[in-house]
Amino acid sequence: QVQLAESGGGLVQAGGSLRLSCAASGSIYRVNDMGWHRQAPGKQRELVASITRGGRTTSTDSVKGRFTISRDNVKDMVYLEINNLKPEDTAVYYCAVVLSNGANCWGKGTLVTVSS
Repeated sequence: QVQLAESGGGLVQAGGSLRLSCAASGSIYRVNDMGWHRQAPGKQRELVASITRGGRTTSTDSVKGRFTISRDNVKDMVYLEINNLKPEDTAVYYCAVVLSNGANCWGKGTLVTVSS
């Protein structure tokens, strides 16, 4: 199994920045893609950005140019740099990984609150 622990969330003013971190532990050799999802109050969870083991990234249109995902395969970490935060970015942000067998593992989430 793979365990994921997110950190870096908090309260920030609109226009500010945050860096979310996610540490993976356990059966790391099974991890392929890593990514960040978010769930805003009253909304469905959505994929924000993902990154392959080789470093290829994808992101949803609403965060392009503001969110940057990166990964450190040596430290088994994935990061989400968030700039120019908007109130609509308020959500619980979850780290997730896709294992070699196709299964997903999820962290418990970290709350990001953006005040206007």
